[in-house]
Amino acid sequence: MWEGVALRRVRAGADPDAPPRPVALPAAWQDEDGTAAAALAALAPEGGGPVSLPGLAEGWIRRLVARGRRLGLLADAAEAESLAQALRALLLARRGAPGAEVWRHDARAEPRFVLNLPAFLDAEGGGFDAAAYAGAVAVGVRALDLLAGGKARRLRLGFADLAGLLAGLGLAYDSAEGRNAAAAVAALTRGAAEAESGRLAARHGALEPVALFWPAPPAATPGVPGLAEAARAALDAAAAAPGRRHAALVALAPPDAVEALLGAETGGLAPAAGATRLGRDPATGALAERPTLAARRIGPARAAALLAPVGPEARRAMEEAVGPFLHADPPAPVAVPRPEPAPLPVPPAAPRPAAAATRRNGVTWRVSVGGHRVALRTTEDAEGGLVEIAVTLSKEGAAFRSLMDALAQSVSLGLARGVPLADYVEAYAYTRFGPAGAVEGDPDIPRATSFLDWIFRRLAMDYLGRRDLPQPSEEDCAPDALGSAAQQTLPLLPLELPARSAPARTGRRRPARGLRVVGG
Repeated sequence: MWEGVALRRVRAGADPDAPPRPVALPAAWQDEDGTAAAALAALAPEGGGPVSLPGLAEGWIRRLVARGRRLGLLADAAEAESLAQALRALLLARRGAPGAEVWRHDARAEPRFVLNLPAFLDAEGGGFDAAAYAGAVAVGVRALDLLAGGKARRLRLGFADLAGLLAGLGLAYDSAEGRNAAAAVAALTRGAAEAESGRLAARHGALEPVALFWPAPPAATPGVPGLAEAARAALDAAAAAPGRRHAALVALAPPDAVEALLGAETGGLAPAAGATRLGRDPATGALAERPTLAARRIGPARAAALLAPVGPEARRAMEEAVGPFLHADPPAPVAVPRPEPAPLPVPPAAPRPAAAATRRNGVTWRVSVGGHRVALRTTEDAEGGLVEIAVTLSKEGAAFRSLMDALAQSVSLGLARGVPLADYVEAYAYTRFGPAGAVEGDPDIPRATSFLDWIFRRLAMDYLGRRDLPQPSEEDCAPDALGSAAQQTLPLLPLELPARSAPARTGRRRPARGLRVVGG
């Protein structure tokens, strides 16, 4: 299959600070801003050597089918090659692939398989290709079952970019029609997955009883002909199976580099962040607002309405519609911005962007603190109030980035529950840890004692109108500084030893009254 695929070679890094490496992607893929190229670089082993999509994909595909043959889960070479071809076809069409842990051969992580919903839009009829989607679900279940050696009772098959799919169907995310279509897609996913689990049970033995009870799918899906009927047919097929191999199959997960490789612009049930996103202009290399894939798919006339950001109430309503068909609760919403695209060559005469922030229902700041890059993105409500924050670090380790993500999520949850932003500013401004020092990209804050210091003083300026917060000195930002002026005025714990030490005890201690010493 790969022999007939024309490849386009570019240079891309896993993140803006990583050294670029040669990357080869299918020439037919739309990747003007380098997002897919950067994602492929992120999925490749470290080392900086050339990487191509066919070569990297064949690694996990061959491991998967070889494991199936070795364990007797695939009958013969013909069945193994048929499954391998189905996986290649899904990837080439950008319809589905396993998660990053499979590409990186990380045996410690639980594997997952994700399907990119907009890739199943019927370009000719303007609908949803339910038959192809059900087939892709079955391939994903088989792949996950092989990755688990046929022993896992719970698999993680999910979908991504529901917002892009609904926009492509002409449905608003925050509408009854949009929720009906989403519920039908989730029901189709569950029915097709459980039906495939039933086929595996007929072949290898049932481990779970047949599925008979689940919420009724939507009776109709206005604007998406045939989707409700396909969902009902898939659930009926699952009910007709003699049993199942798996207790749970459908679970959404936070996106990783695979979603970006497939072209999915949102994870799971997340709504769209808008019709544009910050990216690099291919001609000049300058940062600019560029239409998203979903916006280019539906055209500018409808993009502004169908891809407009929605409030948390719309997200909760979508979860209530889709959640009953999932085998696990969807992940909590986190406002994580997409990674900055791979740098493109900038012609000598190209102007550099003058502003570090862009406003689009919020603000995106990209600065460096002490030479380390950080991106802060905010989400605002209709009145301009802060409702969510997200932080992306480019150079730090995975553990540190995860901690920052968790902190941003906790702050967002607190804001949603009425915690004043001023309390967070009081807690985190002037927090001290490296990296610290000069801030590049923010004309109002020349220095910061940490990432958190810059983030919360920036938020205080933008959303509280605070211009009274003092700037730390160079000494305050030094690695051996004792603390900021404000922190040094706080009472400190006594460090001196007591003037008179307690007399040392000698001999065996008597047990306390009421207690008994029990020997072994």
